[in-house]
Amino acid sequence: MSETAHFEVSRRAVLAGGAASVGISAIPSVAEGAAPMTDQPPKMAVTFKINGKAQALMLDTRTTLLDALRDHVGLMGTKKGCDHGQCGACTVLVNGTRINSCLSLAVMHEGDAVTTIEGLGTPEDLHPMQAAFVKHDGFQCGYCTPGQICSAVAVLEEIKAGIPSHVQGDVSGTPEMTVLEMRERMSGNICRCGAYSNIAEAMAEVAGVRIAETHEAKMRDGEVRA
Repeated sequence: MSETAHFEVSRRAVLAGGAASVGISAIPSVAEGAAPMTDQPPKMAVTFKINGKAQALMLDTRTTLLDALRDHVGLMGTKKGCDHGQCGACTVLVNGTRINSCLSLAVMHEGDAVTTIEGLGTPEDLHPMQAAFVKHDGFQCGYCTPGQICSAVAVLEEIKAGIPSHVQGDVSGTPEMTVLEMRERMSGNICRCGAYSNIAEAMAEVAGVRIAETHEAKMRDGEVRA
C-alpha cells in the first residue's frame, strides 16, 4: 500500500470515528436514580384566593399572574396591554397592594389574596370607585379601565395609610389627600383615550375632595398657575 493510500484510509477512519463520537454524545445519559429528560416544562402547584374564592392550580413555573388569571381562571377583566409593566392595564390587588400582574409569576403568590376588577363589585352592586367612573365618564374605549379602577382604589388606601410617594416635597411627612397627589400616584396607569381629567374627578368624589378647592389652594400657594 502506498503512502498516499495509507493517508486516505486514515483520513476516512478519522472522519468516521468523529461522526460516531458526535452521535454517541448526542444521546442523553440518565444517571442512576435521576429523572429522565422530558420536553414538558416544569410545573408547580399554587393555591391562592382570587376574589375571596380559593383556587388551586398546577402551572408552568413561567406563567405570569396575569396569564393565570385570564387563561386558567377565566377572569378576562384584567387586561394584557404592553406585557412589560409600563401601561398598568393589568393592575390587580395582591393582599391590598396594587401590582402589575404581567411582571409577577403566579407561583410567587402562594397563599396570597388576589383581587381583580371582578372582585371589587358586580353590575348590581358596584364598588364606589366603579360607580364614580361611570358617573364621571372615566373611560372611553374601556380597555385600561379595570387596571385604572384597581389602581385608584389602592391609591386612596395608600394615602390614608400615610405611605409616602416619590412626588411629595417632604417624604417624611404625611401625604395629603389632594387631586395632585392622586394624579401623580396614578401616573403608572396609561389611558390612550386621554380620560385622565374624568378619572381624577371620579377619584376625588370617592375621596371626598373637591377638585376646585384643591386647585384654588395650590394657586394661593403659588404651586400652579391659573
